[in-house]
Amino acid sequence: MKIAGVAVEGAAIHFDREYSYLIPPELASALVPGCRVKVCFGRGRLLRQGVVLSIKEEPGPEGLKPVVSLLDPEPLIDGEGLAVLRYLKEQTFCTFFDALRLLIPTGLSLVFETLYAAVPAPAPTLNPVWRDICDYLKKLKRPAGEEALVRRFSVKGSELDAMAATGMIERLEKSKSRIMDEKVTMVRLLAGYEELELTPRQKKAVLFLQENESASLKELCYFTGVTRAVAEGLRKKGAAEFYDRVIPRNPYGDRDIAPSPPPLLSPGQQAALDGLTVALDNPEKPALLYGVTGSGKTMVYLALIERVLALGKGAIVLVPEISLTAQTVEGFHARFGQRVAVVHSGLSLGERTDEWRRIKNGGACIVVGTRSAVFAPVKNLGLIVVDEEQEHTYKSDKAPRYHAKDIARLRCSFNGALALFASATPSVESYHEAKSGKSSLFTLGERFGRATLPEVKIADMRDSAEMTDTPSVGATLREELYLNLTRGEQSILLLNRRGHSTLIRCSSCGEVAECPNCSVSMTYHAANGALLCHYCGHQAQKSETCPKCGSSLVRYSGLGTQKRQEELLAAFPEARVLRVDMDTTMSRQSHERLFGAFSRGEYDIMVGTQMVAKGLNFPRVTLVGVLAIDQSLYADDFRSYERAFSLLTQVVGRGGRSEAGGRAVIQTFCPGHPVIYLGAAQDYPAFFADEDYSRKIHLYPPYCKMAGIGFASADQKECLEAANAFLSCLCSLAAAEYHELPLRMLGPSPAGVYRAAGKYRYKIILKCKNNKRTRELIARVLNRFYSEKRQVSVFVDMYYDNM
Repeated sequence: MKIAGVAVEGAAIHFDREYSYLIPPELASALVPGCRVKVCFGRGRLLRQGVVLSIKEEPGPEGLKPVVSLLDPEPLIDGEGLAVLRYLKEQTFCTFFDALRLLIPTGLSLVFETLYAAVPAPAPTLNPVWRDICDYLKKLKRPAGEEALVRRFSVKGSELDAMAATGMIERLEKSKSRIMDEKVTMVRLLAGYEELELTPRQKKAVLFLQENESASLKELCYFTGVTRAVAEGLRKKGAAEFYDRVIPRNPYGDRDIAPSPPPLLSPGQQAALDGLTVALDNPEKPALLYGVTGSGKTMVYLALIERVLALGKGAIVLVPEISLTAQTVEGFHARFGQRVAVVHSGLSLGERTDEWRRIKNGGACIVVGTRSAVFAPVKNLGLIVVDEEQEHTYKSDKAPRYHAKDIARLRCSFNGALALFASATPSVESYHEAKSGKSSLFTLGERFGRATLPEVKIADMRDSAEMTDTPSVGATLREELYLNLTRGEQSILLLNRRGHSTLIRCSSCGEVAECPNCSVSMTYHAANGALLCHYCGHQAQKSETCPKCGSSLVRYSGLGTQKRQEELLAAFPEARVLRVDMDTTMSRQSHERLFGAFSRGEYDIMVGTQMVAKGLNFPRVTLVGVLAIDQSLYADDFRSYERAFSLLTQVVGRGGRSEAGGRAVIQTFCPGHPVIYLGAAQDYPAFFADEDYSRKIHLYPPYCKMAGIGFASADQKECLEAANAFLSCLCSLAAAEYHELPLRMLGPSPAGVYRAAGKYRYKIILKCKNNKRTRELIARVLNRFYSEKRQVSVFVDMYYDNM
């Protein structure tokens, strides 16, 4: 007999595995791995969806449940997708269905609905409510939903099931996609229409259809001047038929982008391209393309993609932020036209679903997008590019906690493709890997064309000479801004804190406005006049008096992009100032609209958070100002220096991208800090040498792997007890059966944000090797933890950065 191995939706993680189901003969030919099925799970009659992971021919045990029905006419994921599914399950300690949600768009997710219908001869009953339900369904003449019946007759779902079990009504299960296809009603002629007697208006419609074979109902009415009733009349007479045609929702299909010929590469770019072409033909290991800001890394991998397409293969290009997709997609469309698909969270569910289908059906061979695009079902994959590969946004902070770079490596290994990582500030791990020969290194040491690196000034904010009536803008930066305004040139200012005032404190009693759900202070947002928590979203109204002592001496202080925008407008009334942060980019395609306006010269100064610091190309920008880099240096994170250097280097690199040259002003209270002056000099090799040595002596990546185990509970005591119990079990099991593993355990300790969304949080940090034995050890402890049924949630992050 044929047995299907099925992963079932909704299974708890410690019960999540392949369950065996008998394949009925009528489904034997159609049911293949990668399809979704409907199965009966558990002791009850509950129907759930599952995904088929494997099919075997073997004798099955007695009483094996059969597959109820097939939900997909063809598999949603292929053999490669199933391999990724298993990889995610093993590496990130998630369920199979959690992993499946990454591989298919949300719009294809199925929703089950329980319906009840009347039967021809219902069994008799003395229950008056049950009789009323039978009469209601008989009069309705169609099935009714469970929720509607429960509300109308004040019964429970179990009573409806009891009625179905006794034959009074029929229970039905209906599945439907969360997002419906975009459809248009079409009209076409049927055979024999010539013999029918038609009205003059119907003949006019028939003549149009004869000339065009088929047309949408809207087109038929518009071009012939007839009404829908005329078309309906043709259908009733059998002269024509209506049918639906699916209209793919292409988010960039209406853009008129002029084709762009490939530019002439510089000798350095051509050398890098030649080397990457060799690597493309023999992709034994990944490649790193390191180049200073403005060196033309994008031009190199665009030329490489052309060579991939010439081989009949496809490519995926990942960018770290939605803000970068607009400029990137425009360049790709100009080069490759409609062969490009776009995948990111800024698209509607319908658009994402249709783009996924277009990719899967071979309608697009190049995919550009953010982290989730790494799962795009590109046929015959030949290349995956991870641009700005050092960015933390490539790591998922929610289950499944995966890293896009590792998925890229896995998919490239499966397809015999090249994984290319590109950056002006590579992660320490990636550059260490390249220097040690585990990946190929290609370097671009100069800016493209006549552009030069900007001249950098470090402004010591401790110096009284920097004091101005605009607290966030010192004298040096203010003078440079004035000079740019008089020249008609553009400026970018980086401040990595959104909001207006980041600290609200009573000067009388010292009370700080804190979120009632989190252990963080509230931020004042002038746009809506409210205090907002940036962790849980809690809002409170602005108060002129202290809620604790009643004093009116409430001080609003701290740096925020909203306040800086106000100060700039007051200091430079003639300037057009654009603010770009999470608050101004919440609407659909807002990144594209704002950056487009700045690119066209509609603004003089752009002030924003880190989304203005990376990957953007504005030739008119000749001045970059960094307002508060010091806070990035001392974050509670072993990567704080790396991230501060990267942010500083990237934002300084936004300036001077044309022959006009550029300047940068870095405001700091730590002018002698090595990260500051190395970032100002754009000297990544020197920074890497210092940071790599520090990581080695303190045992941090790349010299080990770090895993984080997080705990959260509304009860602080129970949360800490659970963390201690987990650590005790981990230590004893490691000592008894895994003594060969190199492990260092730190904690448990409070998380960086001790309380978030009403839950207390603790963490355990492991310095280890991310291998099969280590993951097996953690999985066994997790299963023991779950079996104790504590009111504490736990998760494992094998790519620990910070919690």
